[in-house]
Amino acid sequence: MMHEASNSALIAFVIYTIAVFALAVLSNRYARGKEFVGEYFLGSRGFGVWAFALTFAATNASGGSFMGFPALIYTHGWSLAFWISGFMVLPLLSMGLIGKRINQVARHCDAVTIPEILGARYGSKQVGLVATALLVLFMFFYLLAQFKAGGKILSVLLADEPAFQSLSAGVSRISTNLPWINQASGDYLVCLVVFSVAVIVYVVYGGFRAVVWTDVMQGIVMFVGVVLMLVLALRQIGGLESATRQMARMTPPEHGQATVRSDPPAAEEIVLPKGTWIKQSGTAFRLAKLTVIPRGRASAANVPVLIITTPEENDKLRSDDVIGELERDFGIALSLSIQERTPYASGAGQAGVYLTNPGPSVTGEFGFLAIGTAISFFIFWPFGATGQPANMVRLMAFKSSRTLRVSIVTVSVYYAVIYLSLVVIFCCGRVLLPGMEIDPDRTMPDLATRLTANAGVPWMAGLLVAAPFAAVMSSVDSFLLLLSSSVVRDIYQQHIHPGAPERTLKRLSYAVTLVVGVIAVLMVVNPPTYLQDLIVFASGGLAACFLVPMVLTLYWSRMTSSGTIAGMLGGTLMHLGLTCWGYIAAGQFRAYEFLGLNPFLWDLAASFIAAIGVSLLGRTNPLRTDRFFPNQA
Repeated sequence: MMHEASNSALIAFVIYTIAVFALAVLSNRYARGKEFVGEYFLGSRGFGVWAFALTFAATNASGGSFMGFPALIYTHGWSLAFWISGFMVLPLLSMGLIGKRINQVARHCDAVTIPEILGARYGSKQVGLVATALLVLFMFFYLLAQFKAGGKILSVLLADEPAFQSLSAGVSRISTNLPWINQASGDYLVCLVVFSVAVIVYVVYGGFRAVVWTDVMQGIVMFVGVVLMLVLALRQIGGLESATRQMARMTPPEHGQATVRSDPPAAEEIVLPKGTWIKQSGTAFRLAKLTVIPRGRASAANVPVLIITTPEENDKLRSDDVIGELERDFGIALSLSIQERTPYASGAGQAGVYLTNPGPSVTGEFGFLAIGTAISFFIFWPFGATGQPANMVRLMAFKSSRTLRVSIVTVSVYYAVIYLSLVVIFCCGRVLLPGMEIDPDRTMPDLATRLTANAGVPWMAGLLVAAPFAAVMSSVDSFLLLLSSSVVRDIYQQHIHPGAPERTLKRLSYAVTLVVGVIAVLMVVNPPTYLQDLIVFASGGLAACFLVPMVLTLYWSRMTSSGTIAGMLGGTLMHLGLTCWGYIAAGQFRAYEFLGLNPFLWDLAASFIAAIGVSLLGRTNPLRTDRFFPNQA
């Protein structure tokens, strides 16, 4: 059954990839004869309602939405509904606050990037360079998260393919002695490279129009995939009431270290895959990493394991078939002894903790989501999205005010369906798919495979898993293009070679996109445990840097170039400072929540104070002010 599901997933991936490249080819042909920079980076500013709405929605619904967000729902329960609720008003704020104004200003000064708008507004090269440097910094972290998600999805899809298994084993052997590379498993490396090559090639070839066209397709795939998963999950769990009753009896698992033993000693090397279940004395244990018992040895020590504590879950679970096959093949019995147990810091042993706020937490003694943090995230998501350069670029590409108005409603409904459905789906997954804490970012593709296998339609797994894959690709292509435009347009064309011929700009754009993609792949070989940590860091940093300076630039005639730079640096330094504080305090890649508030609020406060204060101390350029604010001349 699993092999059939993986075959269908592979076929779906191949068909999906072919469709993506077909759109890239069509886009490339459509763009012939048009001015390269405006077409390649902004699609000639001519997109209507459906193209604009779906590319905006798909870009925001990234790998974090379909990989990181489900992992958090699974780990912490219903409290994630509070965490994500701000996304419902995101379009109203993000599109409504700056959409029309930024589109007008971009057309007025013929800008295709955010740093270019800032530079034109103040006539200052320094503003554009600072904006470009900060954009590249944070967008690169965002890109890392998407590459990780793409690699994880494909590794789940192809896990049971014999050819893929052989290739992964070969890559593992080759990479064993390569520093840094050897920290990743062979299957993840293979999938990371395949995904990266696919997305880099079609972005290089197709440009912004190809990205938008594929975003439309990806937006449809995401919507259909989520609705199908919702139906399957509720049907298999027996309805939302049944899922809630079962979650009410659950207690958080424990993490531990164990010694795995074979009896008698292994005559041949025994390889236990990551995720293998072992059950003894009524308790189920899941291996959190690949474990090897060498030939002639009786045990492997210091193996990280997950310990299931809910009695009902333990009653349902049995040792995985892999264990049975190993015991039959090698004539041995496998057991383990726990050396160390680590309960959750909050919620340990408490039934019903997955249904109530703040939800269980491995490290936080006050739970995952205190009420102050929940309110902070309600502010963070819509305001944070408003400050994302990738969204601002899309707001520069719609063709009319009517397009903007209709898109606000369309995207709001789209997000409400997507995110509320995801909360329900992965609360059901909490019951249907135990033990995913060993690798939470795999929860979405693993649950999709399980749901379709249980329903007797394993071929549908390819369609369901195409949803997160589509989300990842729609974000990666946008971010690659944004980074490329920042380097080519804002650094090379604006400051190094203003008169560069179109042929040179085209070659440089292709080269920068390729180089950025390769560097991102190398960096994401050993990423943080939770993909969402990268998402929150990068999106928070971008919003801290750009939101306040950009809004004031568009609407406040008293804003100065020095104030803009101060606002960008003030928000960035506060964001980096709180992130370092959080890492030192908790040992995790997560910003410190001073006074229980989301760090983003402190970032905005620092940016606002710096921007306003420095601007009031300086002088504006009357000629520049008259151009952008004619009614205030």
